[in-house]
Amino acid sequence: MSQATGVTKPPFRKMNWLPRDIAVDRRADGTLVLESRIPLQPYAPHIPALVAKWAADRPDQTWIAQRKGAARQWRRIAYAEGKALIDSLTQALLDLGVPAGRPLAILSGNSLEHALMTQAGMQARLPVAPFSPSYSLLSQDHAKLKYLFNLVKPAVVLVQDGVQFQKALNALQANGQLDGLPVIHVDRAPEGIASHAFEALARTPVTPAVQASVDAITPETIGKLLFTSGSTGMPKAVVNTQRMMCANVAQGNQVRSQPGPGPTVVLDWMPWNHTMGGNSTFHGILGEGGTLYIDDGRPVPGLYDETLNNLREIAPSLYSSAPSGYAMLAAALEKDDALARNFFQNLNLLAYGGARLPDDLYARMQALAVQYTGHRIVFYTGWGSTETAPTSTGTYWDTERVGLIGLPFPGVQLKMLPTPTPGMYELRLKGINVFPAYYAQPDLTAAAFDEEGFYKIGDAGVLSDPADPAAGLIFAGRVTEEFKLTTGTFVHVGELRTDCIATCSPVLLDALVTGQDRPYIGLLAWPNLAACRQLIGQPDAGFDTIVAHPAVRDAVRRGLEAHNATTQGASSRRIGRVLLLTEPPSIDGNELTDKGYINQKAGLTRRAALVERLYADPVAHDVIVLE
Repeated sequence: MSQATGVTKPPFRKMNWLPRDIAVDRRADGTLVLESRIPLQPYAPHIPALVAKWAADRPDQTWIAQRKGAARQWRRIAYAEGKALIDSLTQALLDLGVPAGRPLAILSGNSLEHALMTQAGMQARLPVAPFSPSYSLLSQDHAKLKYLFNLVKPAVVLVQDGVQFQKALNALQANGQLDGLPVIHVDRAPEGIASHAFEALARTPVTPAVQASVDAITPETIGKLLFTSGSTGMPKAVVNTQRMMCANVAQGNQVRSQPGPGPTVVLDWMPWNHTMGGNSTFHGILGEGGTLYIDDGRPVPGLYDETLNNLREIAPSLYSSAPSGYAMLAAALEKDDALARNFFQNLNLLAYGGARLPDDLYARMQALAVQYTGHRIVFYTGWGSTETAPTSTGTYWDTERVGLIGLPFPGVQLKMLPTPTPGMYELRLKGINVFPAYYAQPDLTAAAFDEEGFYKIGDAGVLSDPADPAAGLIFAGRVTEEFKLTTGTFVHVGELRTDCIATCSPVLLDALVTGQDRPYIGLLAWPNLAACRQLIGQPDAGFDTIVAHPAVRDAVRRGLEAHNATTQGASSRRIGRVLLLTEPPSIDGNELTDKGYINQKAGLTRRAALVERLYADPVAHDVIVLE
């Protein structure tokens, strides 16, 4: 029964949750340390062992699938077939003479070949370093790509399409960074650069050297080098050992499991160069012996139709997306009965990340779930970083509250240090899933940990119920993003930003929060192109048209006035002015991290003139003033 309305709601669809048995150490200085009293369950010795397990236990079950060819038919790889291909590729890497311990660079989006070569690299004991395709395909100067190649010094390179990545390869070659490196291409060979065909290497006869290499993998062996977002400078290469990755698989599967029947089925688009897609999703499927369908769609205009086409065929048991993706999904499900029936028929759990899920969107998805299943479905989320493999906390209970980041996993200690803001804590982490080092940067490694060995993640949080820590934590943004108004009041940027986007759903995509040394808070906000086009009935409208349209401006004004009405006049929460932006966030300008997170500091620095325009008097004609 809802305490707010007294109305009995349908029950949640059953999930198997870990009990919330949380120990709380309360220190004299106000610091709290939270950890689960339940010990971590046993975990695999290394990630390739998971493929081998399911190849033996479920040889014919589909492990991974992707649409291929002009007909866009699913190419499915079963666990046994995948293991055989991985072994052949491992042998090929050994035959190429790539020394163990030297990185394997991957220039590719998500693909079957990317998956197979990642496992082969691990079996050959090569740290696998997947580079963000944006560093190759969207960047104009390839500065991050060249910087990271120099940092990790790979010994072999896989490129999905040599022609598509030609400019990036040319930039590396001109910089002398491909000298002597074997290059492997999948689709088309690059021009002017010698390369090996992936297809030929995947037919390499296997010798006992492969098993000998696998047997030499230890828990400390580096499985991956995953790059941070670069929100505070150039990206760092995070060492991901086999122990931390396998432990995190066990942690995630221990806190939640589906009651069945059948294996977990996931359709997912999140990039594997990012720790959520490449570790949490990709490794999580291996931990459960599930099936992963690669979604070549994206939750952006022009690409989401691919996702919807996939969901007409694939019925996931677990589905995850960003809030912007759920906005597009809900709109499609509400008007397509066949799509909704297929989507919900096997669904046990929904998951989100990247930002707070708006309340109205949560309500719409739950209404659909009840209509098609008779149950509500829990929205699960977690929290962590590239340095924590990635997830350290999760909302592992039947919760209706959106915005929570949950409680620590078994094997994790969460230290909460009081900040000058009452009720807010700086969060730090220690545990088996926490990274040992940044690759080749010992000074940055030393600075990342406190005197007790806790990783200083840089995030802030508040307790949902200060009297009951087991009620979970709420994310409150980055510690370094906080600022003061001229009133001396602290502004909690992360929480405020997500609340404002949520209250304006779906017309705002993201925002920069302004107000440092100003009398009130302002927003530089990016409109959600797809939602705004639908709102004004102009499917081809550009940003200039959208930001000037009265319907868009009125929707933003109404949303933020509703937000302001909840602030009780607090200057730390109230928005005074808004300026809608027409230029997307810049990757080369460090405004947009590879994870899709907005770099507040870089954005405000780059758009300093717009900040001045926002606060100028008399008020500029394009600034929205809130009363």
